[in-house]
Amino acid sequence: MNQLLEQLKDIVGPQGWTSDADELEPHLTEWRGVFTGVTPLMVLPSCTSEVSQVVAACANAGVSIVPQGGNTGMCAAGIPDGSGDQVLLSMARMNRIRGIDADNFSIEVDAGCVLQTIQETALDAGRYFPLSLGAEGSCQIGGNIATDAGGLNVIRYGTTRALVLGLEVVLADGTVLDSLRSLRKDTAGYDLKQLFIGSEGTLGVITGATLRLFPEPGELGTALVAVPTSGASVSLLAKLQTCFPDRIQTFELVSDYVFGLVERHIPDASLPFDGDYPWYVLLEIATDGEREHLEAALMEAVDDGLVLDAVIAKNSAEVENLWRLRHSISEAERQAGKALKHDISVPVSRMQEFLQRGERLLGDLRPDATLVAFGHIGDGNLHYNVSLPHDLSPDEYSSTGETITGAIYDLVAELGGSFSAEHGIGQLKRAYLPVYRAGPEYDLMRTLKKTLDPANILNPGKVI
Repeated sequence: MNQLLEQLKDIVGPQGWTSDADELEPHLTEWRGVFTGVTPLMVLPSCTSEVSQVVAACANAGVSIVPQGGNTGMCAAGIPDGSGDQVLLSMARMNRIRGIDADNFSIEVDAGCVLQTIQETALDAGRYFPLSLGAEGSCQIGGNIATDAGGLNVIRYGTTRALVLGLEVVLADGTVLDSLRSLRKDTAGYDLKQLFIGSEGTLGVITGATLRLFPEPGELGTALVAVPTSGASVSLLAKLQTCFPDRIQTFELVSDYVFGLVERHIPDASLPFDGDYPWYVLLEIATDGEREHLEAALMEAVDDGLVLDAVIAKNSAEVENLWRLRHSISEAERQAGKALKHDISVPVSRMQEFLQRGERLLGDLRPDATLVAFGHIGDGNLHYNVSLPHDLSPDEYSSTGETITGAIYDLVAELGGSFSAEHGIGQLKRAYLPVYRAGPEYDLMRTLKKTLDPANILNPGKVI
């Protein structure tokens, strides 16, 4: 191992590695603080050639590699295990914009580019990159691709998978797969890039990407809407999709309890309503400057009983305040204490049924549990989290949590949904994959892993 570590240091140079405990510490614990790991060395290559050499050296030595982006993931896919025998590979120094082709609506970037940097570069060129999530100021595009991140704009633009035109990937033996084409149409054989999108570093190390850009969406109408029931939000979504075909950017459902956490734990955060309502929808629609159409649609929704109250942002400051409420949810939830996390999706048409049956399910299993529900209901994704009483013993919390989580995932599966909508599998959900993807689907995943990484050196213990 020592010989390998010295070889890796030579490959990346004096600025490209660290073994200092203080520098390593933030890279060895994931955002929620549930999983921690150990590594003898973190390498920070500056180019694809260095990544290739690092991977080849580790492959020859039979030492595992854990690729890590911005370490903002929710399932601990970028955290090494506790053995101290895995090398951590950070993409932080590979942060260049390689080029932008405005006429082709595409941009080529290093995997370590921060998402916000890509967004801003696109805007400077009069283009728009729609991937948007709360961690966009620190997450890296390689990690977004490796987890097929969803975020806020999926309803209009799709997940990260829909935004990737080409990839550059280092395979398990150090071979560089260069598939950085910027084509919309290409039927020349298998679409190999799809293997690595969502694979969480288990099949290859993403080093670069060609991404799809769009025209700027123009003027957006942003509103916070109070609705009487969660089911009313589904009906409201259908109504607005009819009024504004293909122009709904975001449609976020948040419970009163969740926004209460934000008001309690985030300084200067407050809802713009005089009264309290059971559910809220934060929506954003491309109005093309015709704000009155949004106002009229919401007034009709009030008459239909779908909306109780609404605030439409009048300027950028009000827009920012509304989005601050939404973006602060994860931090407020973390400050409120431990909760069972369920990043699920169901068909939008069955969302109301899921919420109704889920509420009854929780009442039967644990009446003193608190539902912490919010998410991107426009694309069927809900963060259906559950807070248990804080005085439970660790063993009782664990056993109760397993029962509740299993019951929720069973309900999701019954309704044709997924137990992992946008956060991936990582370490957190690995045990559930063979349960809910059993049979040929899971067997084929294992075959792909064995074929592309026969020695199991790429992010072992994650996903598969």
